[in-house]
Amino acid sequence: METSLEHVLISAYKVGMISYMDAHPEDFDEAIILAISNKQPYSWRAAWLLWSCMEQNDPRIQGHIKSVIGTLTTKNDDHQRELFKILLQMELNEEQEGFLYNVCVPVWGKISKKPSVRLTAFKIIVKIAKKYPDLSHEISFLTQDQYLDSLSPAAKKSIYTMIKDFTLK
Repeated sequence: METSLEHVLISAYKVGMISYMDAHPEDFDEAIILAISNKQPYSWRAAWLLWSCMEQNDPRIQGHIKSVIGTLTTKNDDHQRELFKILLQMELNEEQEGFLYNVCVPVWGKISKKPSVRLTAFKIIVKIAKKYPDLSHEISFLTQDQYLDSLSPAAKKSIYTMIKDFTLK
């Protein structure tokens, strides 16, 4: 049986979904559980909705970070991208950052993946690398032509903008 949240996820437009979440904050946990599950078509939509209505470093998501990271490799590109966007808004501890970095590098390196998911993974890589300067040499490696050639000029420009603060050797 479809829950009220599941119904909204497949029948409403974005503004309706956000209005529903505002009116039913008790369903936020259900949205998190759906977002990390493989219950399509609800799961990727739940992740998309969460990103749209969460706060920066949302305490309601904090306890689920390990599960979100742990499930990333089982998701398709669109679902991964939405989960990455949630994680970009969260403050992670060192262990979580390490696990996430180890998920994002292969996603970025797989040029057959959708550019939007690769670009979002790269944003996470850069965010983490800014905290740990020893990773700057990896940024240099990860921005070699073989990783950039399949991207549009706009995406390449975005990459170059992200890395301009790094001292690449």
